[in-house]
Amino acid sequence: MGEQASKAASAKGAATPQGKVSAKKPKAAKPESRLAMVRRARRINRELAEIYPYAHPELDFRNPFELLVATVLSAQTTDLRVNQTTPALFAAYPTPEDMAAAAPEHLEELIRPTGFFRMKAKSLLGLSQALRDNFGGEVPGRLDDLVTLPGVGRKTANVVLGNAFGVPGITVDTHFGRLVRRWKWTEQQDPEKVEAEICAIFPKSEWTMLSHRVVFHGRRICHSQRPACGACPIAPLCPAYGEGETDPEKARKLLKYEKGGQPGQRLTPPPDYPGLPALPLGGAPAPS
Repeated sequence: MGEQASKAASAKGAATPQGKVSAKKPKAAKPESRLAMVRRARRINRELAEIYPYAHPELDFRNPFELLVATVLSAQTTDLRVNQTTPALFAAYPTPEDMAAAAPEHLEELIRPTGFFRMKAKSLLGLSQALRDNFGGEVPGRLDDLVTLPGVGRKTANVVLGNAFGVPGITVDTHFGRLVRRWKWTEQQDPEKVEAEICAIFPKSEWTMLSHRVVFHGRRICHSQRPACGACPIAPLCPAYGEGETDPEKARKLLKYEKGGQPGQRLTPPPDYPGLPALPLGGAPAPS
């Protein structure tokens, strides 16, 4: 061994116990830049548009009033339970004027399956009376007007505006909030702050459909407790990949609604929906 090599070996041996070379610490991953996050978020939206080209509001409705009522009823329950409840409700009270004149006890009984029926009945009576007295019996098409109605906040207003009036809006429900945090688009918990941060990432024209796509994904694949990571088409873009089941076969068993070969939430889904209609209360097939 030459003199220089000998000195180098001696120095290396002195630097670590018993002459062993210490392993280098791996470099910490660089934090994702704002620009990189925005690009990733927009790519996820494009991917979701291909996965769910049929994404739609999962509440059955035929007009703005029915959507408004159904959205108020959807608090603390499933869209399916609302859809199973509203046919009888709208048969009895098809207009704001009709509902404003309803006997509270009868209204409560009709909406009982949705839970919190006394509080919801109070909201429905209040908003129907306000529509009758202040808006000529018509649902207004402005957010500032909608949020003056009893039981109507920004989330409900954005649902109605986006799906009954074509006014873009982000709907921050439970599924939307947890997925955008899981994807690191925001760290906010407050729905209005989440809405503001997500609106800043996407063009306004995408807001309504983005809301539907994210909610569809949260209900079908990216579940709260056991996300089906191994069956998720956007797994390569997800910073939370691995929080759920990664085995493809096991993950496929976690899929819900049309992705799992089961009925959807609407009794009257859009024509392009690839799954089965939901069953009404009692389980009998819906009349054609």
